[in-house]
Amino acid sequence: MLSNPNLQLDLALAEAERLTRENSKTFHLATELLPTEARRAIRALYAFCRRTDDLVDMAGATLAVVEAWRAQVALPAAAQTDLALLSWALTRERYGINRRYETELIDGVALDLTKHRYANWMELERYCYLVASTVGLLSMPIIGLAEGVAFEEAAPFAIKLGVALQLTNILRDVGEDAGRGRVYLPQTDMARFNLTAEDILNGVYDERFIELMKFEIRRARDLYHRALPGIALLSSAARPAVGAAALLYRAILNEIEALNYNVYAHRAHTSGWQKLLLLPGILWTVWTVQAPNINGLLVPRET
Repeated sequence: MLSNPNLQLDLALAEAERLTRENSKTFHLATELLPTEARRAIRALYAFCRRTDDLVDMAGATLAVVEAWRAQVALPAAAQTDLALLSWALTRERYGINRRYETELIDGVALDLTKHRYANWMELERYCYLVASTVGLLSMPIIGLAEGVAFEEAAPFAIKLGVALQLTNILRDVGEDAGRGRVYLPQTDMARFNLTAEDILNGVYDERFIELMKFEIRRARDLYHRALPGIALLSSAARPAVGAAALLYRAILNEIEALNYNVYAHRAHTSGWQKLLLLPGILWTVWTVQAPNINGLLVPRET
């Protein structure tokens, strides 16, 4: 630990900022819409998630490495020596974040070392919850909820959004994951279109694969559709950032379609200019989204 607490904090925040800016331009842009303190805290969360996810892509990664990381993550801020983990530990302590979701996220990342196939959607949905929905659940104490909304009421929408985001990741990265020997697409879905995991590993790109991708994109869009009303349950300060993150990511599905679903040869992404052009419409959607019914009552809008 550094002897100067202020310098230590500054360095930790700078490291979280660097990891966010360098690894996710979409998330970095979306979080610019948050108030300063929440923005720093959310980027600290991103830095923790990024470093955790990177563990299993390192040469020689083992479950022992993940468990050592889990133990390091659990240390209080006063005992942290890693700048990214220091920024996260300070955030976790400040906002009283439930460490259950932190543990589940690490559980999900560890699966990448032992499980490279998913039998059906139920199995893949569980994986998506572990590695992505948990991030939304960790975020909520930081970004806040609308007046009168309980965590338990907003959580199902955060879970759906996390699954949608991770499924989008999976569809974008089919080729990249195949290069690592991983096939996340459910085996029952592949069989529906007469494909196998071996076909994906071999980069089979034909009408069967295109129809499979169309099927999965419809599923992802349905998840976004069902998750978006939950944005109205968040604090007014948080809605633009969460809406931008969700809808800019959803736009990747459009880019996959524009590539005629050839995610082996190209990595779908939205350019900086595309993001800026999309933002006005996204913000309009965010502020006009209809709040969901909770326990039979329409949640009032917070103004």
